[in-house]
Amino acid sequence: MQHPPEQPAADRARAADPATVLPRVGAQRTPAGPQPVGDAAPPGEASPSYGPEPTGRPAAPGGPDPDPDPDPDPDPTATAMGRLASTVEWLRRELDQAQADSAGRAVVELAVGVLVERLRCGPTEAARQLEGLAEQAGVTTLALAADLVNQVAADRISALARDFVAGTAVRTTDPVARRLRSIEADTVAGGDAESAARSMLEHALRPLGVAAVAVWAAHPDLSLSLAGSAGFQPEEARRWRHVPPGVPTPARRALDERGTVAYPVLADASLPSIGQHDVRGGRLAVPAGVGGRLIGVLELCWNEELPERSQPLQRQFEALAEVAAATLESWDGREFSATDPADAQFDELRQLADGLFDPCLVLRLAPDHDGLPPRFVIRHVNPSFADFAGRPTVAIVGRRLLEAYPLAAAPGGLAEMVEHVFATGEPFRTQDMRLAALVDGVPLTARAQVGISRHGTHLVVVWRLDDGTPRVARLLQHAQRLGRIGGFEENLATRRIDWNETLFELHGLAPTDRPIALDQLAEHAHPDDRQTIGRFLRTLLHHRRPASTAFRLQRADGVTRHIRVVAEPVHDPDSGLRVVRGAYQDISAQHWTEVALAATRDQLAQSEQQAAERSRLALQLQHAIMPPARGPLDLHDLHVAVRYRPAEKDHLVGGDWYDALVLPTGDVLICVGDVAGHGIEAATGMVALRNALRGLAATGAGPGQLLNWLNSVTHHLTDNVTATAVCGLYEPATRRLRWARAGHPPPVLLREGRARTLPQLGGILLGAVDQADYQEEEIVLRPGDTLVMYTDGLIERRDESLQASLSNLTTLAERAHRLAAEGGDGLEGHLDHLLQYSGADTDDDTCLVGVAVG
Repeated sequence: MQHPPEQPAADRARAADPATVLPRVGAQRTPAGPQPVGDAAPPGEASPSYGPEPTGRPAAPGGPDPDPDPDPDPDPTATAMGRLASTVEWLRRELDQAQADSAGRAVVELAVGVLVERLRCGPTEAARQLEGLAEQAGVTTLALAADLVNQVAADRISALARDFVAGTAVRTTDPVARRLRSIEADTVAGGDAESAARSMLEHALRPLGVAAVAVWAAHPDLSLSLAGSAGFQPEEARRWRHVPPGVPTPARRALDERGTVAYPVLADASLPSIGQHDVRGGRLAVPAGVGGRLIGVLELCWNEELPERSQPLQRQFEALAEVAAATLESWDGREFSATDPADAQFDELRQLADGLFDPCLVLRLAPDHDGLPPRFVIRHVNPSFADFAGRPTVAIVGRRLLEAYPLAAAPGGLAEMVEHVFATGEPFRTQDMRLAALVDGVPLTARAQVGISRHGTHLVVVWRLDDGTPRVARLLQHAQRLGRIGGFEENLATRRIDWNETLFELHGLAPTDRPIALDQLAEHAHPDDRQTIGRFLRTLLHHRRPASTAFRLQRADGVTRHIRVVAEPVHDPDSGLRVVRGAYQDISAQHWTEVALAATRDQLAQSEQQAAERSRLALQLQHAIMPPARGPLDLHDLHVAVRYRPAEKDHLVGGDWYDALVLPTGDVLICVGDVAGHGIEAATGMVALRNALRGLAATGAGPGQLLNWLNSVTHHLTDNVTATAVCGLYEPATRRLRWARAGHPPPVLLREGRARTLPQLGGILLGAVDQADYQEEEIVLRPGDTLVMYTDGLIERRDESLQASLSNLTTLAERAHRLAAEGGDGLEGHLDHLLQYSGADTDDDTCLVGVAVG
């Protein structure tokens, strides 16, 4: 057998492999204590750390003991073990050398690739150029290759590696390099994960804002052990020394995904982990491995939100994870058990709880407990435990008792009994206790037989649920009957399906028929709903989240029912999906009610649209005949101005109208009318009356006769239309005004600044009866007189009589006339003031015609 060279293998690895020098930090170290000699690593795994021989003196590999005065009667067993140990040591060094040579070749090949790209030549020519340049520079080919790769990568960690290749001390002033070198030195001196964690936090991570660090060791059974930590309270570290399989911590996710896992804020991720109540900010879990094999995780904790990570920063974290991996190779998990008798007691208690057939919780005081009342943490649950609220065990373990079961704080509840047992040490037993949990804001309750006992610093809570009482069962049956709800539970592993009687009735099946499995649900649904059911099943079975949907169930008897299904996955202790439970509800009546309501809403919307369209057409028609603003007219010696104010609400389009024109006889027709009602009927009635009066006035008849004929037109030719009107005929030669009224307010005459209403002549409103007579009156106007005709929208008030309104109008007319004269606004200003200061409150249309005699 060849003896290894004198140079230590670790030193040669550093000189040979600049690119991997940081990941191999700690490969040459002195362990904290001697190890059993000959404890070789299992196949496929790295060897453990190597300490001195049992004799305390190093042995030459494959050679005799160098002691000049050997024991004349050496123990043959010890000699054989020593030889075996020296052989293992030599093989380890040979393996290190082979790995270093392989890594060195990789660096040279990277440099050759760089030259191929830069020199535009082939690989052979590039390799020849690299050797020639190294010879000219007086350095090895590997050193030049490492320097070339480092320059291309512009990596500060690689710059530190270049200093190792040169075989000198660290010459750089880079603070990152100094921190990493300090960590390497402390790790070599300490030799364990606890020392490595403290050194990482002190030298490298605190400047980056990290508050705490944890080094986790991974085990083949998918459990985790806390090999080392820094920045946490000792009690918190002891509480998290072992994480069972199935607990979805950040470290577990990093191992499952074989990559770095980041959480901006741990609380938002709802994942349990060490220090979750004290260090509540960002988390970063970096897997740690050796030789491509993951053996642990480095978890970094921030008090604030996780900072932005650059590529150089991520490489630093990965380098620190390699340092942690080097310490985990020799970690045997005995740090806590050797110094914490309480945890040894907990192990015994855990084994006892796991042997019980009833659900059992193991509690202990919370690590941050600082007074009364005491706060307890659920540290362990046994395999028989099943949360009566249906939550997985991973959502229970590690949480405070009142965090998992807040309703237990009720007087006489579970929390009060736990405190009593912990304070007095007296066991507690009851045959009937109400247990309650709050899930998604809904309180869920159960009755149980509960037993509580204290064991040192821990409490054991055992409960036996009583969930089959006849009274509760009857209430549940009635609720299901009234709500047309049927419950189910399906075991995905055994394919067993449990339905209640209501569910068989909903599906139109006999109680002896085979229930329908979830994956066959689409075959019994309407074809248009199969995609909806597919999304429901993917959410439930693939994403393992609660889901709900509605679909049309096509029963075998030809009946179609509208069904809503709600389901949730039930996780086993290993977070696997074994059972799905849920409920079907017949919502057919609700569906048809919604259909009828939707049809009513559509009908109402259509009616509203038609009404709006009718109002729009009526308004357009009204504005086409009578625009709101119209310029003044000069008819012989009369100056006529008009003002029209529509109703405040658009749908209240009225039938107010006016007209002023010179007739063929030379007289001037002046009239104002108001058709009863609003909308398209009032607008069309207004057009009909206005045009009819124009045609009738061409006959030369007087105003009383015109209203008589207009009444007949209104009664016979229009559909149930009634109207009021004032009609006047003015003779310019004599200034004589003849006028008549049909149920309309009388005009107002202003003469020499005084206003009065003209007499209320007899005459019924138009269209009320077939034949009617209308009284006619005449008045001679003088130059300077102003006559105002109007509709009732100008004067009507809900709290006044017509006579009071007319009296107020005369007062207002005098005031408006005075204001218009002072402002020099004339007739139009007069009408504007009347509209502005009108006291009417009916929101009706208003038509106002002013006639000034010139």
